[in-house]
Amino acid sequence: MSWIREGELNLIEKLSANILKAGPMPKHVAFIMDGNRRYARKRHVERQEGHTQGFDKLAETLRWCLNLSIHEVTVYAFSIENFKRSKDEVDGLMELAKQKFIRLLQEQENLEKHGVCIRVLGDLTLLPLDLQQHIARAVVATRTHNKCFLNVCFAYTSRHEIANAVREMAWGVEQGLIKSSDVSEALLGHCLYSSNSPNPDLLIRTSGEVRLSDFLLWQTSHSCLVFQSVLWPEYSFWNLCDAILQYQLNHRPLQKARDQHREGQALQQHEADRACVADLLQHHGNGKPLDAQRRQEALLNYTASREERVQDFLGALQHKRDSFLTDLTSQAALA
Repeated sequence: MSWIREGELNLIEKLSANILKAGPMPKHVAFIMDGNRRYARKRHVERQEGHTQGFDKLAETLRWCLNLSIHEVTVYAFSIENFKRSKDEVDGLMELAKQKFIRLLQEQENLEKHGVCIRVLGDLTLLPLDLQQHIARAVVATRTHNKCFLNVCFAYTSRHEIANAVREMAWGVEQGLIKSSDVSEALLGHCLYSSNSPNPDLLIRTSGEVRLSDFLLWQTSHSCLVFQSVLWPEYSFWNLCDAILQYQLNHRPLQKARDQHREGQALQQHEADRACVADLLQHHGNGKPLDAQRRQEALLNYTASREERVQDFLGALQHKRDSFLTDLTSQAALA
């Protein structure tokens, strides 16, 4: 099964899509694709067949999203917690993932046609080396595409992601790229695996479970959360429309909360910069108080230098991550 299915919506689906698109539409939708194993039990088939059907449903859902002008999708494909499942099931999931990423590499022309950029978010070092290499090749091959984005969370939990972001900031301080006073909520957000993406507007979980299961906890604090009872392999276009409608009904308060949070972050950073400048002036001044204009100049200079340090650090961090993937692709080419 292809990652991107060709095809248009039928007439009724098109009419419904056009009605929905008259209102505010989510630009980024995240899915917890739950229910594959229950689907397999329901249909009296092997678990692996349930997971295969789940992937096929993802391909179909991506087509719906493209037709609805939703240009970014994030999916919870494999949690770190899933390693606790039986060895046979984990091995089967690793093999399925390997097959799908190999297939993706064979579909580069189709991915380029649609401008699909594939990103894999998670701790790849927890995966078998050959799967790491296939993932790296897929990510590197599509990273210049910019029309739509598929983020696959694999070997991922949100707590692991946040802990890793803290380690990245500590690395930046150790390397002298940033100061400890540069560490902030906003900077931590830029160090997450998902730093190249806007936060999801809408998160959908299937199968009737009403929990996030350690998925995008940081990123979805101001997202619309929709929990649907349908099992993932049975998901339909109409289930997606229902979730979007719920997003539209809650759009105004969600947008207000996002704006307030953004303003609060900016104010918090401004106050932190002022405190740092006051401390510097106290330690390096000549004992004479500065007038308001010179204090303002000192604040502007400090803010500019901090922003430059942070951008240099984020550039170095991106280079480190890109080099990790490039090294994996080089290893694959030599194998």
